[in-house]
Formats: sequence, structure tokens, C-alpha cells
Amino acid sequence: MGAASIDSVGDHFFIGLRPTPVLDDRDRALLQDLRPAGVVLFKSNFRHDLPYEGWLASHLRLIEEIRAAAARPNLLISIDHEGGRVCRTPEPMTRYAYAARWAGRAAGVGRAMGRELASLGVNLNFAPVLDIHTNPANPVIGERAFGSTPDEVIAAALPFMRAMQKQGVLACGKHFPGHGDTHVDSHLGLPSQPASLDELRQRELRPFAAAIGGGLRMLMSSHISFPLIDPDAPVTLSRRFLTEILRQELGFKGVVVSDDIGMAAMKGFFEDPAAAAKLIAAGSDMLMVCAAFTRADRARDFARAIVTARDEGRLDPVVLARSKARIAALLAKAPLHQVQLLPDSSFATHRAAGALFSAATVEVM
Repeated sequence: MGAASIDSVGDHFFIGLRPTPVLDDRDRALLQDLRPAGVVLFKSNFRHDLPYEGWLASHLRLIEEIRAAAARPNLLISIDHEGGRVCRTPEPMTRYAYAARWAGRAAGVGRAMGRELASLGVNLNFAPVLDIHTNPANPVIGERAFGSTPDEVIAAALPFMRAMQKQGVLACGKHFPGHGDTHVDSHLGLPSQPASLDELRQRELRPFAAAIGGGLRMLMSSHISFPLIDPDAPVTLSRRFLTEILRQELGFKGVVVSDDIGMAAMKGFFEDPAAAAKLIAAGSDMLMVCAAFTRADRARDFARAIVTARDEGRLDPVVLARSKARIAALLAKAPLHQVQLLPDSSFATHRAAGALFSAATVEVM
């Protein structure tokens, strides 16, 4: 089974590149074979040792090579750009503080982030965080959340989303159905939450419902187990969550992308490539495979498994067709931005939009 067959399901993939600002030949080959709908940029994909003009020229070459290799008329160039430690870009891109620190000025920050990301060719940001900061011992969310109540999160996340999208950068809300009350970092293990569905409806689901009502087109699912709601599968692979709760109950008609399946929370779940077909059957649309946590070229095996499940009748063609249509609709809304230099005056204005961050950022999160 060759590249000609796996690129027929390339729409269902996000690929994270190897940690280099120059397109690695293995990544180029993967992009050519799979032709994924999305690529994720990390801190190591930028030059941090050059002045603005220098690293932007390097970045322009990377974006051009990605687009050429994927050979798609529409491509999602994405990034995690929330503020705080979750910032990948070099200076002078504005480094905002955690979302909780500028929640009252979220529209201004969303507008500034959108303009800066668009100038890098980015058309999708994995933000806003729709989680609620309810657990002080949570090792992974904390002030990444806009607030500690559903209403606080809603009041900031929706203006942020709308302002950023007006600049041509699509929003992806995360981490459905809510990561704010976990005790385990899903990068390191699988969190298990004892919450009931009624409890989620009263708290965690409310920001997601509000964002869906506000026109959010994309959501990221979380690697969390809720044994009282689905004892058989984590959210990533749960039809109960992704189809019955998210699509049927909350009415979400947009695209669902998994969090990176290489994270330790998914250890044991994706060793068998057939899990990729199960993910789509459950109600998700796109599988994220990033080199930061696993071998990105595993995506070929996942794609072959989807093709095989489709051809053998184990993956409902109607489900697959609906998923492909949702992705096509999202791609049609994603502008093709040109990489361009922004004037110093823009950055001065943006720095005044919200609280700033000066500590170290991270490679991945």
C-alpha cells in the first residue's frame, strides 16, 4: 500500500515536525506521502538565535517548503500560542502572560495575537483554553485557564476567540470536556476523573457549550478517563463523549482534533495503528501526531489502518464522509497568509494590550 492510497485520508491528520527550523527530509517525505490537512509548529521550528529579520527569513523558507511538500490548496498551519509558558515564537512577537492575567482584556490580546500569528503564515491557533481552573493542585492548567468559574472563562474566551478570528486566525478550543480539575499532567500519564455527567454539565461543559453557540469551528479533545461516564475508553476514543455528548447533546458541527497521541496518557492505546480508525468512528476528525513525543512517521501506519478499515467495511463510509466534509468546511475558512515583517509600532501597540510574560517558555505543551 503506497502513498497514493494513504493521501486519500490525509485530511484526517495533523503532523508535528521534527525539532529543527529547516524542513527535515523525513518530514518532507511524510508531507509528500500523506498530504496532511494540518502542520503544527513548535518552539524548535523557529530560529531563536537571530534578529527578527533573520529568523523571519528562515521561517518563510520553512513555510514555503511545508506548503510545497504538502501540495494542498488549503493547509492549516497551526501553533499553541496561549500566553505564559505556552509560547513558541521568538522576539519581537509579543509574549503575553497566562490567560488569567489578561482575562479582562481578552479581545485586545486576541486581536494582537491574531495579527502577529497571521504575519507568520499561521491560520490556526490551539486556543482559547476553555478549561476552568478549579483545582489548585492541577499540574498542567492553572492560570492557562481564564478563570475559576464557568462564567469567568466564558466572559473572556468568547471575545478572545472572535477578535483573533477577525484577524484570519481560526480558534481551536481545548481541552474537551475540561482539564481543569485533574491531578495528573496528561503529558506524563492518563488522568482519571470521578465526575458524573451531571457534574460536567453544571461546570466543565458550560464554556464549551457557550463557545459552540458563539461559532467555534474546532475543538481539541483531552486525554482523560471519566469512568462514571465511559468506563471503556478515554475521551480521545470515546463515542460517548465525542458523538453522544459533544455532537448530539451540545450540537457541535465543527472539527474535533485529538491532543497529541504520543503523550504518555495514550501509552498502550495507539500501539495498534487500528486505533486511528476507532478514533474517527468515535466522532473525532483529526489525529495529531507530533515528533516531540513520538515518531511522526507513525502517521503512515495510522493512515494505512484508516484506509484498510474503510475498504474492509469496519469504518462506516458515511461517518468518514461526514468527517471529511467537516474538515473541508474548516479548510475553506482558513486564509492563506503571507509571511511578512510587522512594523515596530505594531509590537508597541500589542505590548500595551495585556500583561506580559518574561520567564522561560517551553518546547512543548
